Amino acid sequence: MNHEHFIVPPGKKIRLKDYDPDFTDGYKDKEEASQKLRNDIERLAKYQEVLYAQNTYALLVVLQAMDTAGKDGTIRHVMSGVNPQGTQVHSFKAPSGEELDHDYLWRSSKALPERGNIGIFNRSYYEEVLVVRVHPELLELQRLPPEAKKGIWKHRFEEINNFEKYLARNGIVVLKFFLNISKEEQKRRLLARIDTPEKNWKFSFTDPIERTFWDQYMDCYEDAFNHTSTEHAPWHIIPADNKWFTRAAVADVIVEKLKSLKLRYPVLSKEQRRHLLEARALLENEGSKKKR
Repeated sequence: MNHEHFIVPPGKKIRLKDYDPDFTDGYKDKEEASQKLRNDIERLAKYQEVLYAQNTYALLVVLQAMDTAGKDGTIRHVMSGVNPQGTQVHSFKAPSGEELDHDYLWRSSKALPERGNIGIFNRSYYEEVLVVRVHPELLELQRLPPEAKKGIWKHRFEEINNFEKYLARNGIVVLKFFLNISKEEQKRRLLARIDTPEKNWKFSFTDPIERTFWDQYMDCYEDAFNHTSTEHAPWHIIPADNKWFTRAAVADVIVEKLKSLKLRYPVLSKEQRRHLLEARALLENEGSKKKR
């Protein structure tokens, strides 16, 4: 896939409306993209094993989207082949009382993946420049000092960029995805949740209300992309009207990023190799002793 179709070029201003939610990058149908996804799931499993063994890097996958865009399904399908022991998923809901008593990055910091692991944020600290910006009353719950509210969005973009630069410098690779669903497709999926009994549990009565803020959300997303797509942590705007393509595209970006790290199994020192030979000799002698 050509990632240039998805990426927000660092340092340049983009318009979200220029990114087509129905784009499929030449893939003709679901089966073609599904085969690509199956191949990448196998590659991802292999890269994860080396990532864990090398224990130098961690991978943080950030997923942002409007409701029904397919964050949960993307996680379930793309990560279906990885070892659960090396993968952590955190879904960030409305902050708790304890979380509101800390700075807004606190709950994300304590959920970061360990070296060798893959961490997935289903929503993230970006909610602080999205939903909080659309609903400024939520800012009051954070009990910030008056001076902190002056130029707050500009400051938060700066703080997020510094946070992600800090992560990158310390071996935590940040991949950020926005699943770009159209308003029309979201309506269709919401209606499906109402009309399909086994999907009723997914429906939230706040979803139709949030749709009335659609334009404000798009403006906030666009502003966030233009201020926080950087060389060390660029944004990828992934078409989300076709779930089969969304999953294939996300998997492709993740696999190619892991490939670019040139991961290697650890090379043992001479002393460690000597210990291995000693262990081998002990194991082999164990068998000969039993025969006596």
